[in-house]
Amino acid sequence: MKANIFITGFSATGKTSVGKEVALALKWEFIDLDEKIVAKTGESIDSIFSEKGEKHFRSIESEMLKEYAKGIHKVISTGGGIITTPENIQIMETNGFIICLEATAETIFKRLQEQDQSDPNIIRPLLASSNPISKIRSLKNHRQSYYSRSQWTVHTDNLLPFQVVGEVLRGWHILSTSGPTQQHFKTDDIAAIVSTSSNNYPIWVGWGIIKNLGDRILNRIGRPVTYIITDTGVKLIADNISSILDTKGIKNHIYSIPSGERSKNLVNVNKLYGWLSQLNAERGHLILAVGGGVVGDLAGYVAATYLRGIPFAQIPTSVLAMMDASIGGKVAVDLPEGKNMVGAFYQPQFVMSDVQTLVSLPKRQVTSGWAEAIKHGLILDNTLLESFENDFEKINSLDPRVTTRVVRQSVSIKANMVSRDERETLGVRILLNYGHTIGHAIESSTGYDKFLHGEAVSIGMIAAAYISNKKGLMSTEQMKRQFEVLNLYGLPTSYPDIDIPATMLALRSDKKTSGKNIRWVLLNGIGNATTDNKIPQSLVKEALTYISQKTK
Repeated sequence: MKANIFITGFSATGKTSVGKEVALALKWEFIDLDEKIVAKTGESIDSIFSEKGEKHFRSIESEMLKEYAKGIHKVISTGGGIITTPENIQIMETNGFIICLEATAETIFKRLQEQDQSDPNIIRPLLASSNPISKIRSLKNHRQSYYSRSQWTVHTDNLLPFQVVGEVLRGWHILSTSGPTQQHFKTDDIAAIVSTSSNNYPIWVGWGIIKNLGDRILNRIGRPVTYIITDTGVKLIADNISSILDTKGIKNHIYSIPSGERSKNLVNVNKLYGWLSQLNAERGHLILAVGGGVVGDLAGYVAATYLRGIPFAQIPTSVLAMMDASIGGKVAVDLPEGKNMVGAFYQPQFVMSDVQTLVSLPKRQVTSGWAEAIKHGLILDNTLLESFENDFEKINSLDPRVTTRVVRQSVSIKANMVSRDERETLGVRILLNYGHTIGHAIESSTGYDKFLHGEAVSIGMIAAAYISNKKGLMSTEQMKRQFEVLNLYGLPTSYPDIDIPATMLALRSDKKTSGKNIRWVLLNGIGNATTDNKIPQSLVKEALTYISQKTK
């Protein structure tokens, strides 16, 4: 048994104080790695950074980690950036369990301020910025894909210190007694681990990784009879997956629906129920969704409701599905009255995104999908937005390395928000709906056949930016930046033929309505989303008029 605990996480998440208490409870040795570095070098961490650079510091940090990771029964509190080095991750995974302490940027800022008040000699480069919360959020999001390599995550925002200690101990107990079942998480292509009340599951993102699917199912679930639900657009990929499963002795069946949003309805749900019944599907079997968001939503809803729930997994084959629809367990079908009106929260067993499958997609579908990733940059991560601005040529040509990197970064953002707010009860996950309110209304009012989902969201983001600007939250220059990046990728930024009355009517069916008021997701500057449920209809009409005329 690996008997060390490595506690990581951003500054002010409580790594040192919690680590001491965990070590005390277990009667283990406690080690603060930063303190050991200071003792060895005779210099403060800030001095090493400022005088010799981060690269020099990371080298010392890795040496010290390697030294103190030896042996057993240690609780080691690490620096917040240690996990960004692959060699360090390997050392920690080999010698123990990595437990991450999480907190929002706002919580971290508040805690840092409180620490500064108690010790005025503390130097805080993070707080020297004119917008420290934005800086914290940007750096934190940059590290998020690395933090997701942790085997256990504790969200500390609303917990008392003793409760955080309890959660760390609970995680250690589960991890240390679960044996080899955790090993399927530890792969080079893991982008995130989603932690929810109902299930913790890995998201794998890589280039050409679909060949590993059979082994991942065997490691994660066993050898279940598998029901592949796909659509006509990606039937060849589904056939290839069927062959991969055959070679591993995994019996499987395929059901294909017509491509497009119109297939996401209760008629097809009933057809799939009948198909599963005829094949004698059981609760221990597996539904595998192979396709875009429509397939994932439909297959997930069927899995959630057939036999009161059977396991399912996602193999997203579109940009949109990889970075948004496949993550978080929101499964649903449409009604004539609106999109996703009948659904459930039902988490998958895993998500595997083979970025290479995007090469086979029509250009318009790929372009549409980038809208969701650009949205992630707009609401939470300026560095991701900068990647879309600076790496356009490589992303547009689906360069394997760059494309995989931006998909992984976007996936990490979505996975983190789902882990923090699985059922949209805390007001965190709703931020992912930036642009969706008007985007969904446009889709509904046009019968789902004029725009692809990402295209409608792109137009919706232009409208949301207009409302943000009129509310004094977003500058005209920031609006222009959003327009330019969407325009760069060929996404629509206006809708001259919009039927404003029909769109306003469709807005009444928005699922984010509370007390007859829509919770609008707006931008308080780039990388900082917020909500507002007091947007007057007159301003909404103004925004719709704006996108009917917007050309630059």
